[in-house]
Amino acid sequence: MTRFQNMIAGLQEYSLLVRDIIIGFSKIKENWNETIQEMYLIGTKSFYLIFLGGLFTGVILAIETGHQLETFGATSWIAKTVSLGMVRELGPVITGLLLAARTGAKNTSELGAMQLSEQIDALRAFGVSPVEKLVIPRTAAALAMFLPLTLIADLVGIVGGMLVSNQTFNSDLNTFWHTAVISLKMKDLFVGFLKPFFFGFFIATISSYYGLTTKGGTTGLGKNTINAVVYSSAIILVLDFVFTKVVWELL
Repeated sequence: MTRFQNMIAGLQEYSLLVRDIIIGFSKIKENWNETIQEMYLIGTKSFYLIFLGGLFTGVILAIETGHQLETFGATSWIAKTVSLGMVRELGPVITGLLLAARTGAKNTSELGAMQLSEQIDALRAFGVSPVEKLVIPRTAAALAMFLPLTLIADLVGIVGGMLVSNQTFNSDLNTFWHTAVISLKMKDLFVGFLKPFFFGFFIATISSYYGLTTKGGTTGLGKNTINAVVYSSAIILVLDFVFTKVVWELL
């Protein structure tokens, strides 16, 4: 088959996987222990990564915008810029990209290793659905944990920007925090908090798809792991554009 035909066939297989995930989601209680374990691995184990990513994003945003606004004597706008930037855009995107690399690579490598060692075939032989046993717990865990992790990135980013603004531009801490909070409208919160659910779903399903379709030994596993991270990251950027451009204007 040509490259285009392979791409269409892969898209069809992925769509069928998504269909099976949606259909089988009602059976998640049967694999609750696996779901809790995945929530721990995605959430708790990613805490420090997201904390540092959000913190330095907020710090850099405050420094860069602060120097520009200082020229016009408008350093009071740093709080609004950092708050809106973190909640609406940078918080969800940074969290999504970091987790696309960490969680996406984890899912693909684990499922790919199971596929190569024929553990997936063994599950099917015993009448156990790999989607229900392996994919749905990972997807549910991503849906549950991506929002809290995004909130952590948002919060520490705003706090980091506040501290830098106070030390570098002599902004009052209370004034900064008050301005940052009142600058956020319901529309900002809705868009910023909706993104993680879509990011989490596509990261989990794309990485699981590449894991389940792994072949060709360790070389194929490495290739699929890279593809999972790359395509997950690309989807995050595309979805961010859709939310920013389309959803934002509709609201």
